[in-house]
Amino acid sequence: MPSFWQALHDAVVFGLHVERRFEPFFRPAVDAVLREPVANLIQYLINSQRRDEGLQLAEERALPGEDAALQTIIDTMAAYMRQHWQPGNYQRAGNTKTHGVVRATVTVRDDLPAHMRRGVFAEPRSYRAYVRYSGPGPDWPRDIDDVGFVSMAIKMMGVPGPKLLDDEAHTQDFLSICTPTFVTPTVVANAKLQQWILKGRPLYYFADPHDSHLLDGLMQSLWNKTQYNPLGERYWSCVPYLLGEGQAMMYSMYPRSQVYRRIPRLPLRPPDNYLHDNMVKTLAEQDVEFDLMLQVQTDPFRMPIENAAVRWPEKLSPFVPAARVHIPRQKFDSPAQLAFANVLSLNPWHCIPEHRPLGNQSRARRRMYYELSQFRQRMNNTPHVEPTGDEVF
Repeated sequence: MPSFWQALHDAVVFGLHVERRFEPFFRPAVDAVLREPVANLIQYLINSQRRDEGLQLAEERALPGEDAALQTIIDTMAAYMRQHWQPGNYQRAGNTKTHGVVRATVTVRDDLPAHMRRGVFAEPRSYRAYVRYSGPGPDWPRDIDDVGFVSMAIKMMGVPGPKLLDDEAHTQDFLSICTPTFVTPTVVANAKLQQWILKGRPLYYFADPHDSHLLDGLMQSLWNKTQYNPLGERYWSCVPYLLGEGQAMMYSMYPRSQVYRRIPRLPLRPPDNYLHDNMVKTLAEQDVEFDLMLQVQTDPFRMPIENAAVRWPEKLSPFVPAARVHIPRQKFDSPAQLAFANVLSLNPWHCIPEHRPLGNQSRARRRMYYELSQFRQRMNNTPHVEPTGDEVF
């Protein structure tokens, strides 16, 4: 029977791969009409199953089984890496495929409301940065055959003050993905997903009748789609962070530029790395900008800290532009610059205390990201490097 369930899973995945090739012909119109109403319905159903635990604004509370779940995730991801990669070519267990690492400048605005002037947003100034765009994990598929997912990770440099993770002294990382909610609500659920991934049947995590996460899967599917160009997508933090003591925030990277979006040879087989190619073409011709936007928590139940499957309602607290991410025209596809991604360690705990990550998923990421990054770089003999912005490729 296991072979039957594997064959059924693989058939569904094959159908999704076919569908991805036709999505660009209809998906934009569908999203424009249906995505927000359907997302609101899904969020209503998710919230109807939750109970109010009486937490205050920016308050955290450890989950039962949190530490055991974290260890399961680390062990399972490391096992997957051992099974699928060879020493010298180990890849990240998540956000695996690098589409590009580009230079950028992050400039804090001078018109922020007073309650948002905290941490790196306290005063108007500019920071040099690297931005890594990547695809899903834990594999390195052809772009058209991924799960319709991209991520954007910013590493700001020259950030003063003590850091919560002491392997870097001068950086602040902001990690974001193309869905407004995370794929799992908690670290306990994430441990179950990683075990299904190791078995080669991740879709069954969502459809398990004994522990269904169908609503979470449907929510992800509203934003997982055929991607055109990582430089033109919107990204969300999905998990909360401090914005100064006693105040929680989410953040989002909102695209401000029109970018190259053509996918060659649809609906047949586009180039394997067309997302990278479209980034190269865009930045050969123009600058690209994003607004780094902040959303402050105002309702501890409807905007929870410990449940990453709940989308914080913008009606309760709108996103406010806090900084501009400027990516200048540049050439970034040299082998040396692509290899630079392998020595970068991106971790939300590379941060000042005013932006401490909040919630069980983020508490897990501190040790999980650090240990898996150390493991990957040890297997590749590529020691961790804290960048300065002066690198020459």
